[in-house]
Amino acid sequence: MSVTVTNARSAPIPPAPTTLAETGLSAEGIIELLLKILYVQGAQSGQQLTETIRLPFDIVDEQLLKLQNRRFIEVVRTTGPARGNYIFDLAGAGRERAVAAHQSSQYVGAAPVPLKVYREWIERQSVRQLRIGREHIRDGFAHLVIREEILEALGPAVNSASSLFLYGDPGNGKTVIADAIAAMLGDDVFIPYAVDVEGQIMLLHDPVHHEIVEENPVDALAAVDAAAPWLRKSIEHDRRFVRIRRPVIFVGGELSLEQLDLQFDTHTKIYQAPFQLKACGGVLIIDDFGRQLVPPRDLLNRWIVPLEKRVDYLTMHTGVKFPVPFDCLLIFATNLNPHELVDEAFLRRIQYKINIVGPDREAFTAIFQRVAAANNIRYDETAVDFVYDRYYRGKGIEPRACHPRDIIEHLVHVARYEGLEPRFTLDMLEQACASYFMVMAYEAMTAHELGSLP
Repeated sequence: MSVTVTNARSAPIPPAPTTLAETGLSAEGIIELLLKILYVQGAQSGQQLTETIRLPFDIVDEQLLKLQNRRFIEVVRTTGPARGNYIFDLAGAGRERAVAAHQSSQYVGAAPVPLKVYREWIERQSVRQLRIGREHIRDGFAHLVIREEILEALGPAVNSASSLFLYGDPGNGKTVIADAIAAMLGDDVFIPYAVDVEGQIMLLHDPVHHEIVEENPVDALAAVDAAAPWLRKSIEHDRRFVRIRRPVIFVGGELSLEQLDLQFDTHTKIYQAPFQLKACGGVLIIDDFGRQLVPPRDLLNRWIVPLEKRVDYLTMHTGVKFPVPFDCLLIFATNLNPHELVDEAFLRRIQYKINIVGPDREAFTAIFQRVAAANNIRYDETAVDFVYDRYYRGKGIEPRACHPRDIIEHLVHVARYEGLEPRFTLDMLEQACASYFMVMAYEAMTAHELGSLP
């Protein structure tokens, strides 16, 4: 492809192709895609076809002329003098060819990017190129109360762009920490809508997981294509790519081994990229690790090579294997004992292991104050004294980072039910804690039943 063009952020952007050769695609591949668009969507203008296929108009029009000469398509009307305003539709022979192409693959959309080009652009935008310094780490976690030693351990782990194991008791913020790590990466990357693999289409862009940063103004670009297509290369990137935030993909207990390989739709004949490929350039978070449908050992067996070589191998339904980049920070979060999940050999392959411990009294108080302020409740230090004396020391419950949030939410609900302003009164705290800590609610019920006995 052409020399890299850069924007004001000095981030690489894929330049718009100016010739068919620069697209990396065959003329027949583009022709079949154009025929399928007309077959599925009906008569289209040159501008509309350009907008769907996301290639510059001069490249598209070159193929339209071929199709006209072969009498596969015809001009049914026009809305202006330029060819971008011509309305094209299928002719008899073209319809037969379009049906055959549609039966082979029902993909209709942006022209795909060749696998080689895709790998090249992932490497240029690799998450390994990011540097997250101490100040950036502190800013990224400023909204959380985290122990100093945990912050210092997270810094190198994030910069490794490799793998991280967050473990510890439930409710201490492992998922929140993983989310904060993902958010602090910032920046954005370009990924193709679809990738051409041995003539097959693999969908990569996923609107559920990918946040689009910038879309080009359709009308303005279409006008440029129709009037002066040579200007395209100077005003935009290759529109087969879409600019997104560095991806953050969360998967939990629903994860299965099948989802880590290509998903082939036998009806549409289209492949869907697996989670780790959609996370390239960003973060893949395996939440509640150990509770997946797939055993932890099998999951890590699947990723032994990717974790060490940063290359994964996917298999098509025909049995063909091909390499793809494994370029993401892989985060496992679990409240289970790591040594009961996997053996030492597997843990060795996960570069960083950090125990997210519960808050001490000072940290708990800080969290309590923040949550109270967020709920417009005047802080009262006796509220923390009450929780510690009655529940933590009194009932042997371990403090968790989530407790302040949950207790205060319960208190707000109690106040709303009573029609009162939420405050840290003994009665409201008692009701909030009794409904939150099951052990206390059970003991209160038991005591009441025992007291009513003759």
